[in-house]
Amino acid sequence: MEVKLHDIGEGMTEADIVSFLVKPGDVVQADTPVVEVQTDKMTAEIPSPIAGIVGEYKVKQGQTVPVGTTLLIIKNDHHAEKPIQSTLAPAPHYQDVNFHSQKQRILASPYTRKIARENGIEIEKVIGSGVSGRIIDEDVYRFIEESNDEAVKEPIKSVKQESSEQSGPQLLVSIPFRGRRKQIAAKMAQSINTIPHCTHFEEIDVTDLILFRKELKELDRDISATAFFLKALSICLKEFPIFNAKLDEDKEIIILSKEHHMGVAVDTEDGLIVPVIRNTERKSIRTIHLEMKELTKKAIANRLNVKDITGGTFTISNVGPLGGSIGATPIIQQPQVALVSFHKTKKMPVVTDDDQIIIRSMMNLSMSFDHRVADGGNAVRFTNRFAQLIKDPKMLILEMV
Repeated sequence: MEVKLHDIGEGMTEADIVSFLVKPGDVVQADTPVVEVQTDKMTAEIPSPIAGIVGEYKVKQGQTVPVGTTLLIIKNDHHAEKPIQSTLAPAPHYQDVNFHSQKQRILASPYTRKIARENGIEIEKVIGSGVSGRIIDEDVYRFIEESNDEAVKEPIKSVKQESSEQSGPQLLVSIPFRGRRKQIAAKMAQSINTIPHCTHFEEIDVTDLILFRKELKELDRDISATAFFLKALSICLKEFPIFNAKLDEDKEIIILSKEHHMGVAVDTEDGLIVPVIRNTERKSIRTIHLEMKELTKKAIANRLNVKDITGGTFTISNVGPLGGSIGATPIIQQPQVALVSFHKTKKMPVVTDDDQIIIRSMMNLSMSFDHRVADGGNAVRFTNRFAQLIKDPKMLILEMV
């Protein structure tokens, strides 16, 4: 039987072959992970659809293949001998159990295995300290530090020596344009070539929000500014549902969603990932904060599953904490209608209505929207309402009652 790459995420068209988790001749059970793949949003494991013996590989590690491609062959042999012995039940789809050989199954997340691969470590040699012997990131780092294996250290030494002996102009370094970077590029190009983007800029007074968060922190109730932004945006989306919509050109309709599934862009080593916090319209600011914190950890560790990254109706990007950004023209996550980006906050003089000059903390905001669906007037009213809620956090809380 052919094991094919199927759609493991919303709008997925292709994936990179990260590694094979079995080798030809291995006996596998149904649902045993056999291939690890990476899309623009996540790393996942493709399971065997049947019990049998692993046949030949049909693709190569590192190759980018479209959905529907045959990855490897599983021979349906009921008389196969030497079945794999394991006390663990077969791993469900998308879990991070790694299956390596007939002798053992290695428990480690895709991200942990990636750390091992990048440092030339055979993960089978690492002793896991996690639950049921699971190998965690710290185990790999500890192994690297404590290893006396010269085969691991020698390449590092050689690179350093070669670098120190080089003279003259340095050669240009190339990096592969594939995997998540390539797939992000394809999605961004499709969005910018399909949607007529219009970007509206605004200044938001966050002085009182900063003070309110300090008060909460003193009460051991630390909540991120982004959680407040998400709740305020959810209130705005109730009042301006045109920005929580999608356009179906074939049916010639604009579909408005009553549910607010907010995508939060997370900057990771492998590129931008957008996990989704569902139903923010029904959740408290604290609940939003806790869910966002957990999803961010999973995104950085490359442990997001399909549900974590699909179904978003509106997206935000908070680049303010990185510093230096005063504005941008963010690209919309198709088929959504709008995206808001939060930028640097800085203290600056502000003239009041009675001509007094005071110092306030001001944050820049960029809002890109699909000009086929919405107009500039609504975008201005939307950001004005958001600014009103954020300027006075107590008003934001009252809106939730």
